Amino acid sequence: MEFDIQQIMERLPHRYPMLLVDRVIEMVPGKSIVAIKNVSMNEPFFNGHFPHHPVMPGVLIIEALAQAAALFSFEGNDVKPADKKMAYYLVGIDGARFRRPVVPGDQLRLEVVADKISRAICRYNARATVDGNLVAEAKIMCAIRVLEE
Repeated sequence: MEFDIQQIMERLPHRYPMLLVDRVIEMVPGKSIVAIKNVSMNEPFFNGHFPHHPVMPGVLIIEALAQAAALFSFEGNDVKPADKKMAYYLVGIDGARFRRPVVPGDQLRLEVVADKISRAICRYNARATVDGNLVAEAKIMCAIRVLEE
């Protein structure tokens, strides 16, 4: 199962500059995903992080992994994170490790596998690679909340 950017935007509420998934290349709904984030010099965070040596902030790599997780966790459900009826929050990060900098021109491969998905809390094992080299890994937890109208 693959998604282009339009299909991603139908499923996630994020928009520029916070949409951090460009393409889904492989997905098993409720189980796992492999997605891509193309890192460009035009990213707004590079203006300040760092002008003399641009590096993608680690927290944004983790955010990209959480966004990828949302895409496969809700596929096939009636409610999606893009709906105004719910929110999907990143609430926990354990064992995060950053192995090498991610710089403009890199293609970040986001790999997320579900550990547990329930109606309220989801746990995942996540890793990001560039050219087959591990750049970041973490166990992440997200919470699903129904919003009051």
